[in-house]
Amino acid sequence: MAPATDTRESLWRRHGWIAYLAVFIGVLGHASSEFVAKIISTNAPISGPEVSVWRFFLGGLGLVAVAMLIPASRDLVAPMRKNGVALVLFSVFGVAAAYLFFHWALDYATVPQVATVVTTAPIFVGLINLYANKVAIGAAKIVSGLGAVVGVAFLVTDGALLALAGDAANLIGIFMAIMCALLMSVYLVLIKPYIAEYGALRITAITLFLGGLVLWVGVGLLFGRWVAFWTFGDLAAPAMAAIVVLVLYNTTLTQWLWIGGLAAAPDITRGTYLFFLKPVMAAFLATVFLGARLSLWQVLAIVVICSAVAAEALIGHYKSKNKTA
Repeated sequence: MAPATDTRESLWRRHGWIAYLAVFIGVLGHASSEFVAKIISTNAPISGPEVSVWRFFLGGLGLVAVAMLIPASRDLVAPMRKNGVALVLFSVFGVAAAYLFFHWALDYATVPQVATVVTTAPIFVGLINLYANKVAIGAAKIVSGLGAVVGVAFLVTDGALLALAGDAANLIGIFMAIMCALLMSVYLVLIKPYIAEYGALRITAITLFLGGLVLWVGVGLLFGRWVAFWTFGDLAAPAMAAIVVLVLYNTTLTQWLWIGGLAAAPDITRGTYLFFLKPVMAAFLATVFLGARLSLWQVLAIVVICSAVAAEALIGHYKSKNKTA
């Protein structure tokens, strides 16, 4: 007898606000990932590509372990048997390639530069969703999206927009960040029907673990750096703590909430607009944990970003309310 797929509608599909809340928590995980990755590379001889291996191989393994604990998600074979080729492609391009570019970009460009470029992912999601699913991008999304991008640029550069340009070396990192945003957006849009059929946990576990495996092999072959996970105990304490946080929180937990929440959200483009809040969250974390002080430019930028995201959400809410009236 063939294994049955999930037939019950999940909680975050029945209640859109739960899906958006999951996305918000996922964005919070994204917001701290650059900080945690930098702590690792600062306290251990681990480069960006190697960080991506640690993160997704062990984080994906953690998701597989969680899936095994939940009866409805234990069957990881059925999705691979039916959609194996597609899931492998998602793992290679949407996980391995996207996050290799992300962590590698931090070796060339600054954290503000990478954060600015990657935060444009919602724009890519809207365009890809328009092409793949013929979902139109309304004027409200365009205006609020552009406003949020401008706010993000001001926030991470403290008003010095020319600082984004950098030098020739920075441009390599910026290009990698663009590729990360593009590949991640393709993954988020096209993975949605598979999550609807098999559930977010199973699909996230499969693609992240396979992506981590591809990263381990790819980084070993391309860079000659075969990550030896058994040397974890030899690392400095700050690096070990950062790896644990990056694996369990920034990957196992928040990647599941981010991917699953977006797949369940009534409007995936609106859901990804929460990603614009990433640098705002990063600024908050820097203020709380690093004692940083926000400048007037940064405060104004936070107001612009939050206003743009809130405006799009409110306009969409009133439009849907008027349709049902």
